[in-house]
Amino acid sequence: MSNEPQTTTEYTWKGRTGPFNVSLTPGVFKPTSTSVALAEAMEIHEGDVVVDVGCGSGVLAFVAARLKAAMTYGCDLSSEAVKTAGENARRLGISAVTEFRAGNLLEPVSDIRADVIIGDVSGIPDPIALATGWFPDGIGGGPTGAELPVAMLAGVQNCLKPGGRLYLPTGTIQDESTVLETARRLFGAENVKKLIERQFPLPGSILESDKVAKLISDGLVDLKRKGSRLLWRLAVWSCRQA
Repeated sequence: MSNEPQTTTEYTWKGRTGPFNVSLTPGVFKPTSTSVALAEAMEIHEGDVVVDVGCGSGVLAFVAARLKAAMTYGCDLSSEAVKTAGENARRLGISAVTEFRAGNLLEPVSDIRADVIIGDVSGIPDPIALATGWFPDGIGGGPTGAELPVAMLAGVQNCLKPGGRLYLPTGTIQDESTVLETARRLFGAENVKKLIERQFPLPGSILESDKVAKLISDGLVDLKRKGSRLLWRLAVWSCRQA
């Protein structure tokens, strides 16, 4: 095993409530375009209790804290991410209103009842994660990209207060219909509302992957061409607990 120290990089968040700086250690994901869109879309009321699932470096938890949430709990399967998020919170002076816990999906916050859940777990299919190099181990949100979000949705209602809100990102880069069908079944179709849509580019090289091509031919992934660019669409949804 190498005894070399881990390299820490600095990242400047320029989205909502920014700019502010956070540190990233190896294996802790840098905030993405999805993070920026979620921050823009989510509604945080003063005094809310917030849970950030898949918190990574803690950026969305920090946005919630800066929007006057009473307390924000971040959870992540990566203990390194939880450690890094806690250190970032101390640097930003918001340790008193943030707490980070390691574990799978919502299991670490089974004792919490939240007003808001930020559901930014990976919805990237494993073949696309591997083809793009976005994930160090090439493993994303499951074979179709719906598996991890659906697993999260199964536990969300036990964590939300009545009237609470889940902010859920979906995209045409995954089996979006399965994720939305699950959300509508659990929350009621009338309580699942689209807040924003954005388009983002993908490297055209992903089409060289036979597994990605199969996802497209099976109708699970829907990519559009605009000139020489390959685009996918992101949507952020509000799912309200009855």
